[in-house]
Amino acid sequence: MATTTGSTKGSASAAPPGPPTGAPATRAIAAALAGRSIEAVVIGASAGGVGALLKLLPGLPAGYRRPLVALLHLPENRQSQLAHVFRQRMALPVCEAGDKEPLSSGTLYFGGAGYHLSVESDRSFSLSCEAPVHFARPAIDFLMESAADAYGPALLGILLTGANQDGAAGLAAIGRAGGLTVVQDPDEAEVATMPKEAIRLRTPDLILRLDAIHTMLLMLENN
Repeated sequence: MATTTGSTKGSASAAPPGPPTGAPATRAIAAALAGRSIEAVVIGASAGGVGALLKLLPGLPAGYRRPLVALLHLPENRQSQLAHVFRQRMALPVCEAGDKEPLSSGTLYFGGAGYHLSVESDRSFSLSCEAPVHFARPAIDFLMESAADAYGPALLGILLTGANQDGAAGLAAIGRAGGLTVVQDPDEAEVATMPKEAIRLRTPDLILRLDAIHTMLLMLENN
């Protein structure tokens, strides 16, 4: 995990260094990306997630060379408007993931309401009505664990703000498969429960603020 370095003289209870920002964050990201070939990005969030994604995703260029899949916890009894909201703000195509639809580079996909979203071995989407996970359907764990199986070390997993532990096990699965794992700085997250649980379960490769994660997504284009 990347952190800044330093100490506070004369204080035995000095707080540990926080996640890197600015140039140190860029260096940490470059080191984490070195030698990797990332082919897809999956992002999970819950409470506070829409605001976090609105800071994270706009500004990505048209023709982005990887598919991005974002999943937020949604009420089952009404249709998601996420694709519509983000389509107005993005240069790349945005849509809701459809059953048996192949993942296409340069597209931002959102999971819809009422169905678990998973990625099959042929790198197409699958929708299912299996039982909720951590009281959620769609569940982040469901998506991340399946994407880890499909992409292995070629996957980047990002977990953002949220109010329960969903996504922690999924991000850990990505790490075990050799993928790159990133958690939003809990001190920045609107709700810190989900990032903290992910860090507790398995130390991620990077803990970053949203602006640094955005920088990382841009750096993927030059990696």
